[in-house]
Amino acid sequence: MKIALDPFMHRHLSLEKLPGKVKELGYDHIELSPRGDFLEWFKAPRVFPDRLKSFKKALKDAEVEIATLLPMYRWASNDEEERQAAVKHWKRAIEIAVEMGVDTMNSEFGRGPHPDKGTCYCCHTGSMIEACEDAWWRSMEELVPILEREGIQLNIEPHPEDWVETLQPSVDLIRTVNSKNVRFLYCTPHTFYFGDDTVAMLKECADVLAHVHIADTFNHKASSGLRYILNPPGTQARVHQHLNIGQGEVPWDDFYRTLAEIGFDGIMTACVFAWEERADESGIFMRAEMQRYVDKYFK
Repeated sequence: MKIALDPFMHRHLSLEKLPGKVKELGYDHIELSPRGDFLEWFKAPRVFPDRLKSFKKALKDAEVEIATLLPMYRWASNDEEERQAAVKHWKRAIEIAVEMGVDTMNSEFGRGPHPDKGTCYCCHTGSMIEACEDAWWRSMEELVPILEREGIQLNIEPHPEDWVETLQPSVDLIRTVNSKNVRFLYCTPHTFYFGDDTVAMLKECADVLAHVHIADTFNHKASSGLRYILNPPGTQARVHQHLNIGQGEVPWDDFYRTLAEIGFDGIMTACVFAWEERADESGIFMRAEMQRYVDKYFK
């Protein structure tokens, strides 16, 4: 099992300084999420030979490895020009992974077209969901053969506001891809969008589960109906948090006990984003707390 840190809260650090900070916080692995000087959100990668060389040296010097790269491109956009651009960026990101010696990438199912395109961004109408799914399949038809050829594993998660937010049909979509290089990522701060029973969901996805994101969140479906008060009334905003373990309502003992029961041996990433003013403290706490649960349940 690899325990990694998503260093989003340390994005102000240069690529050269990032590995040393990750090591200082107790991690040997990084999940490198989008940042402006590497894999930028939705745009072409900003990577060139000198930057790649200096980053690789910094990783080696700190004795830290990239567990996974996390690109975010609009591969599920029903705007074909936008989808094609996303696939082009994906292909370059895969090349970068190969150049870095990284064998794993992860991403989200995607939130459809850019909001400036004048179409529903949150994809919660039937026709939009269908269009986004069709676009995603076209992208997968192009990308899966490349992933297989290059030996790259891709772990995918549904995300609040994606065209698919729930455990199912996400897991069956991944099974339908029918490639050993495409697996499922269970993101704990999205637990209450995935479904209602953590134990049952982990058992349901066990055959394709390769990656978990670790952060706490509150149950937005709490019975009072006033857990979140949003304006204007009726807004389609998708609310969730990425908190330290213990600050929300994810059933952590159930989660880790079930992970151990299903024999999970993949990537476990701390992805807390709520405490930028206490980023170091949060990183250190999460590393210790994840290890505590692993030691408790993984005998």
